[in-house]
Amino acid sequence: MTGLNADRTRRAIVDHTRRLAEAAAAAGPDAAVPTAPEWTVTDLVRHLGQTQHWVADIIEQRITDPTRLPTELPELPADPREWPAWLAESANRVATACSDDALDAPVFNAAGDERSGTQFWLSSMLNEAVVHGFDAAAAAGRPLDVEADVAAALITNHLRMLTSPTWALKRPDSAQALRGTGQTLQWRATDTAEGAWFVERRPEGATWQPAARPADVTIIGSAAALLRTLTRRSPLGSVDVDGDAVLARHWLDHTAHVSD
Repeated sequence: MTGLNADRTRRAIVDHTRRLAEAAAAAGPDAAVPTAPEWTVTDLVRHLGQTQHWVADIIEQRITDPTRLPTELPELPADPREWPAWLAESANRVATACSDDALDAPVFNAAGDERSGTQFWLSSMLNEAVVHGFDAAAAAGRPLDVEADVAAALITNHLRMLTSPTWALKRPDSAQALRGTGQTLQWRATDTAEGAWFVERRPEGATWQPAARPADVTIIGSAAALLRTLTRRSPLGSVDVDGDAVLARHWLDHTAHVSD
């Protein structure tokens, strides 16, 4: 994962889960989530905690067969005062499951890409904590600061997912829409050295690489601002757009955060 080692990622999962819990407590359990309109804060907390426990089960049991994925999920505590401790438990559990010893262990990888299963889930769990942290912060009406290296790693993860072997199976309409005839987009962060992502829309599918090149449109902002835009937590107007804004809008309209 660009810019983050496993230990940094594990610590960031725990830290951003804590931040989400704090924002959820400030918003209240019945608060609407503006960036996920069908959800309340209760839904958000339940989703994150259950997902972290579910992934921990997969890694702890070394599950490789997708037909044997866990089907039982822990219940969200009825008392919201217990939610911070519940989330801390789930975050620490999944971080511990993604130990160095597990990084190369045989584990199911839902993306079907070159990463080991644990490496895939480690990135995915950071993505869950940070992106849904944006949601909790929006519900609480407060900002969420995301470190540039964390945001940059999640931009890389986002593009990996959109161009992964399984994306066309899970989101065929999106995969088809991202095909093109050579149109290019560049996402460029202003606050990190590893801050350029070049995308080309080809007839066989979209591709990306970590590179700064001339493009039909370049979207510029901090890594966190780019991540919020890519995951549709902030509008395109919140970052600078140099070039074909229609092309950038088309890309955003046909992509989504993978766990929406």
